[in-house]
Amino acid sequence: MSQSTQTLHDHLDAYLSVREALGFQMRAERTLLREFVRFAVSHGDGGPLRAQLAVDWASTSSAQRGRRSAAQRLSMVRGFLTYLRASLPETEIPPRGLVAAFRRPQPYLLTPPQISRLITAAQQSGPVGMLRPATLATCIGLLASTGLRVGEALHLTMQDVHLEATPAVLDIRETKFHKSRVVPLHPTTVGPLRHYTALRSTLGSATLSERFLVSEQGGPLTYGLLRRGFLAVCHTVGLGPTDGGQRPNLRALRHSFAIQRMRLWYEEGRDVRTLLPHLSVYLGHVRPQESYWYLTATPELLVAAAERFRVYATQGGIA
Repeated sequence: MSQSTQTLHDHLDAYLSVREALGFQMRAERTLLREFVRFAVSHGDGGPLRAQLAVDWASTSSAQRGRRSAAQRLSMVRGFLTYLRASLPETEIPPRGLVAAFRRPQPYLLTPPQISRLITAAQQSGPVGMLRPATLATCIGLLASTGLRVGEALHLTMQDVHLEATPAVLDIRETKFHKSRVVPLHPTTVGPLRHYTALRSTLGSATLSERFLVSEQGGPLTYGLLRRGFLAVCHTVGLGPTDGGQRPNLRALRHSFAIQRMRLWYEEGRDVRTLLPHLSVYLGHVRPQESYWYLTATPELLVAAAERFRVYATQGGIA
């Protein structure tokens, strides 16, 4: 290893140490930036690091791992090159926005009246006297009122549903991120769940599966069956694509739950900044930052936030 190569590795070690001392988790950066240094050594000309070299590495790595990662990788390199420039002034730093960042698609959002129409359509979908309509309606209502992931709802067992507790709760066990959590239920959700529990017993499904949501045959409700039923009732009530081309989907119920919760907090004059971590825990996120995507700025949410700020301003900054 040449002296210049060793120097570059030494600068990277120092950069990582400084960032970790400031409290940043650098596991991913440590792996990727070492990869970048190796790339720079093998593809560079031995002179100062050029911006194009960083772009080439980010784009090449992205082609191998997926296009969405190019901007993230380039952002990591920008941090290191900014640090490096303090010692090596000729180091070039790629400008921001040089590689387009991946943007998650705009979520499809449902209003409370639309959700009520979906539940009613599910209840009336037939066949009459069978469990299928109740299962579909119950699952839609459960997802809309709790913000559960679809997989979390489908994997609930009878032992996970505590409707006689005070308050009634769901045990969500070892799902995404290998985290378990307890989800309290609103009183308006408990009644329909009790009704469904009694119905599945009356129709003879109680002894066929430990899963809470079951199919007509008594086995676990599958994602495919749920999705087909949901899309059918969306068609029944006239829910189609948005102007942007987004189509209704089951995830919309989780997105809409988060938006509705935020809107109500704003309208109630609550301190949303302090409440957001509670929403993150409820949704099963590791960090509050992971909840921000769900909080898309709908017109209703913006109006509620603006009104909250107006009150704050007119009271001299007293929330």
